[in-house]
Amino acid sequence: MSRFNALTADAKWQAVWDERATFAADDASPKPKSYVLEMFPYPSGKIHMGHVRNYTMGDVLARFRRMTGHEVLHPMGWDAFGMPAENAAMEKGVHPGAWTYQNIAAMKAQLKRLGFALDWSRELATCDPGYYGHEQALFLDLLAAGLVYRKESAVNWDPVDMTVLANEQVIDGRGWRSAAVVEKRKLSQWFLKITDFADELLDGLSTLDQWPDKVRLMQENWIGKSEGLTFGFTVADDVSATSPIADERRIAVYSTRPDTIFGASFVAVAADHPIALELAAVNADAAGFIEQCKAGGTTAAELETQEKLGFDTGLKVRHPFDSGWMLPVFIANFVLMDYGTGAVMGVPAHDQRDLDFARKYGLEVRRVVADDDAADPVFAGEEAYTGPGRLVNSAFLDGLSVTDAKRAVIERAEAGGWGQGSTVWRLRDWGVSRQRYWGTPIPIIHCEACGVVPVPKEQLPVVLPEDVSFDVPGNPLDRHPSWKHVACPSCGGAARRETDTLDTFVNSSWYFIRFASQPEDQPFDRAVAEQWLPVGQYIGGVEHAILHLLYARFWTRALRRVGRIDVAEPFAGLFTQGMVTHETYQDPAGAWLSPDEVADGRVVATGEPVTVGRVEKMSKSKKNTVDPSPIVDRYGADAVRWFMLSDSPPERDLPWSEAGIEGAWRFVQRLWRLATPDGAPVTDSPDHDLAKRVHRTTAAVASDIEALQFNKAVARLYELTSAIEKAAPSTDREAAITTLLQLVAPMVPHLAEEAWALRGNDGLIADATWPTVDPALLVDDEVTIAVQVNGKLRDTLTAAKGAAKDALEAAALASPAVQRTLEGKEPKKVVVVPDRLVNIVA
Repeated sequence: MSRFNALTADAKWQAVWDERATFAADDASPKPKSYVLEMFPYPSGKIHMGHVRNYTMGDVLARFRRMTGHEVLHPMGWDAFGMPAENAAMEKGVHPGAWTYQNIAAMKAQLKRLGFALDWSRELATCDPGYYGHEQALFLDLLAAGLVYRKESAVNWDPVDMTVLANEQVIDGRGWRSAAVVEKRKLSQWFLKITDFADELLDGLSTLDQWPDKVRLMQENWIGKSEGLTFGFTVADDVSATSPIADERRIAVYSTRPDTIFGASFVAVAADHPIALELAAVNADAAGFIEQCKAGGTTAAELETQEKLGFDTGLKVRHPFDSGWMLPVFIANFVLMDYGTGAVMGVPAHDQRDLDFARKYGLEVRRVVADDDAADPVFAGEEAYTGPGRLVNSAFLDGLSVTDAKRAVIERAEAGGWGQGSTVWRLRDWGVSRQRYWGTPIPIIHCEACGVVPVPKEQLPVVLPEDVSFDVPGNPLDRHPSWKHVACPSCGGAARRETDTLDTFVNSSWYFIRFASQPEDQPFDRAVAEQWLPVGQYIGGVEHAILHLLYARFWTRALRRVGRIDVAEPFAGLFTQGMVTHETYQDPAGAWLSPDEVADGRVVATGEPVTVGRVEKMSKSKKNTVDPSPIVDRYGADAVRWFMLSDSPPERDLPWSEAGIEGAWRFVQRLWRLATPDGAPVTDSPDHDLAKRVHRTTAAVASDIEALQFNKAVARLYELTSAIEKAAPSTDREAAITTLLQLVAPMVPHLAEEAWALRGNDGLIADATWPTVDPALLVDDEVTIAVQVNGKLRDTLTAAKGAAKDALEAAALASPAVQRTLEGKEPKKVVVVPDRLVNIVA
């Protein structure tokens, strides 16, 4: 009994929990409800330590909430659609569905080995027709409400994966999975009107006080509300007469800084702006430059960092406040057609992007805002000034603040009829069309006579065909011989199905609602779902701070608008945990190696030397993941769980180390030895100090878990364990051990169950309540008093809180250390500060 047999205990108690459905949530329970959810995983084949840390955190909170009297919903499922399954189909000759479900089975077995308190009865996979059929029904609801539309749009096209990519799936101008150079194409796409909710999504952030500030700021910046001026620059016919596109026209621009209008030195249009396309039709050089732009960056972030390039159109425009002031017009690679008007006013002195461009092409850089008396119109610096100040070199604006100058320019533009104050959003409507097989089929039929026809809901789900091939690139649905051919539901004539599938972010935008309610005949039951929602605590990586969370917030609000549910914000609390990190390794050829392929600085298989790289977050691409299965087999689930919670604050990265897991395993064994009855005689002698420590630790650990500060809770439990180990056998000590088991139960549940049963307790510790705390024992009734002689510390006293001054003075003078210092002399003065200090002046 001196050694805890983790493997035996793990299997035993996991079986008991399964048999008793211990963690199944009861919709009808009268207890207060608590919904704890970690972002569900993609079934790639194996979980790694990053998954383990994420799910351990949620598991501790879910178990704690059960112990504190809550009915807890803590489900698990699989974000199962996406390109990796199709890539596997092409590389390995397997069906995406078979590959996905095989991976789900493997990862589910790994998760169950860790003893997570999950309600597996609610398990779902987004690739199951029973899930995506309901998603199709919700899509049609949004379509009927006018929140879905189809239009031709410029898209990011991955020429290898042969699909559209969202801006965020383009990294350094390349596809996030294929690494192919992304192209810009025009395709007919389905869009969701997320921009209709821009104000709501922005205002709603102020209500999310349990979200990290950095995440709310990231969403605020992504939504990007800006107020400014939309106005037109008139093309100067006399100057542009030689241009093949010089006719009477105005180039509309949008600016958030109309106050800087007297610092303008050029106008730039996007590569797909009508002026650019018109010029490209008659100018081969312009056409070549536009093609170059198409191969460049496609995201706003990339446009900011890439080299700023332009093509001089030969056109010039007149300044609105000075008809003799001409500005050149460029086609530029950093201007987006879908933001504002697709054309910008370049003000180099006060915008870094514009400054870089102006320096490259030798354009004027004119200072118009200054924070001091530096009014020199020539701006000589290499860093644009974007701070506050007063307007200079700006005619009637001189001396005004930036805010007042903005207002003055907008007023004159509106009065003169050449501009209008306006609000522009960075947020764009959500393009959800993807040209791939492994996704939710968009439930639309195209008929030559009737146009776009929704699939009748009684015909849902529109199920993916099984007999598809991936022997050539492109969408298998588009080239399937029969699947897309169908009768029109409206006229009965020949028609075809939509062959695009939905972006997988749609799948993850409502799965948390389906977890809460799973009727067969509808996506969810509103009344049942609203009992659980919003999710009380959502846990996941900060890499999902923008897209997934923003889309889920939009989808929930859209469902509220169509009457499906009365919930605005899906996640009341959000926690973004740090990553688990590990060294990276490469062989002499530069190929990435996994940790189990390396030993003593060499490749195990060949003996070649290994290059040790940076410590980075675990990722399959760099193979620096650690499979938890052999670690669990060696140390048991509880040691792995304890290590995930130890040392590092949960919001910070956690470096994986063998020493760390060894230390966690040793502590599990300490707990076991402490909890195992040893037959020593137990006295009834009270141990007030131990009782006080137990109650204070109980209160503090509860507070730490609620705040998700697991490392602090772990530190307190180490201290309590040591205190119990040192205490003499007594009934208070035995009670302390029982309480300790309850406190560690959410973290090391298998050991806790085994020791709980061994010590003769009834029922499961998983069903036990959190220990009660005596408030009186949380109050300090003793204080430590510093005793000084002539200002130097000579001793300390322990005294009752609130002790009288004369008692403290007498105790201090009786101190042997004080008597030695005084050497028999009478003190001149004694100053007593109650509960803190006695200072003796000799």
